[in-house]
Amino acid sequence: MLFTRRRQLKRVGFRSLQACLLIFFLIFVVLPLIFRYSVTLQRGILFLTFIKYPKGLDLTKPESVGLYATRNFYITVKDHDQDEDGVRVGVWHVLPSNAVRRFKRELRVEEEVDHDLDQHLEPAPGNEQELKELAPAIRSEFPAVVPENEQLFYERLLRMPGGTVVLYLHGNTASRGSGHRSEVYKLLRKLNYHVFSFDYRGYGDSDPVPPTEEGIVRDAMMVFEYIANTTSNPVVVWGHSLGTGVATHLCAKLASLRERAPRGVILESPFTNIRDEIRLHPFAKLFRHLPWFDFTISRPMYTNRLRFESDVHVQEFHQPIMIIHAEDDVVVPFLLGYRLYRIALDGRSRSWGPVEFHRFGASLKYGHKYLCRAPELPGLIQRFVESYRNAVF
Repeated sequence: MLFTRRRQLKRVGFRSLQACLLIFFLIFVVLPLIFRYSVTLQRGILFLTFIKYPKGLDLTKPESVGLYATRNFYITVKDHDQDEDGVRVGVWHVLPSNAVRRFKRELRVEEEVDHDLDQHLEPAPGNEQELKELAPAIRSEFPAVVPENEQLFYERLLRMPGGTVVLYLHGNTASRGSGHRSEVYKLLRKLNYHVFSFDYRGYGDSDPVPPTEEGIVRDAMMVFEYIANTTSNPVVVWGHSLGTGVATHLCAKLASLRERAPRGVILESPFTNIRDEIRLHPFAKLFRHLPWFDFTISRPMYTNRLRFESDVHVQEFHQPIMIIHAEDDVVVPFLLGYRLYRIALDGRSRSWGPVEFHRFGASLKYGHKYLCRAPELPGLIQRFVESYRNAVF
């Protein structure tokens, strides 16, 4: 009886061991091998386009997230000369606060403006004199902003002398309307900047085309070209998370434009390259010490041109760079942002624009998304933009 009982226990133990080995094999060998040979899976894990929030958001109505006086429109991106249809990407143009206050009646946002004025916010510097001088002529041309003349009105304000434009490049997941991004737009609006934000292909209400690095950089290029073809006012590029890789790649491609290139680059929570970011990402914690990690995960993404090599691109354009990073960022570790700063310092010419780095302590709990809530951030942005908006390096 005892002997039979022992045999049963051994059999159960052996089966448990077999199950554990099978699970280990499936998770740590089979899954990485599937990842290695599936470009679709690599893109899915990197871009996370299937994560959408908030649910039910109508991106054609920016006012639903508190962005009144914001134009929604679409730009068609041609990937090559033979591309007849192109890719349609959704764009928001957020007007600066001083322009909204000046034309609140024409925009029919009196109530929203008055509510913001009740917050007793200090007015930021802007092109107030130009607005004052041109307001009567613009009012006579646009007694009311309606769908038929909305594009002309927004572009008219965009062309006004003395303005500054921020092109915002968001990270992966969700859309241009997700909460923390809207907070950034509102902050930049209060600083009297025009803000352009858009969804790369595969995100939001842009065409559901599988994104690639080259594709989303192309999307950013076309939005930048729209801005540059509409106004001669300076443009500052702001990238967050994955958007920092887009920002540096975009600026490297625009480096030869000189006067027409962006005047500065703000990198929020940046990384050096995708290889480093994947190894240090929380999702990779179980896999990063496997001997075949580089073979099955890092190297295939590099081979398939999913690189986002900001450590290379920051050495290819001349514009000033401001890096901001929170020490408690677990999505893109602080170490990578600081490492990128050191690479930029050491690898860029002394005659190029300077590189700034601003750290935010872990005790402040801004994490990966909420540096926009730092009280000192508006001042840092203003100093950076005002110092370099008219400089060409």
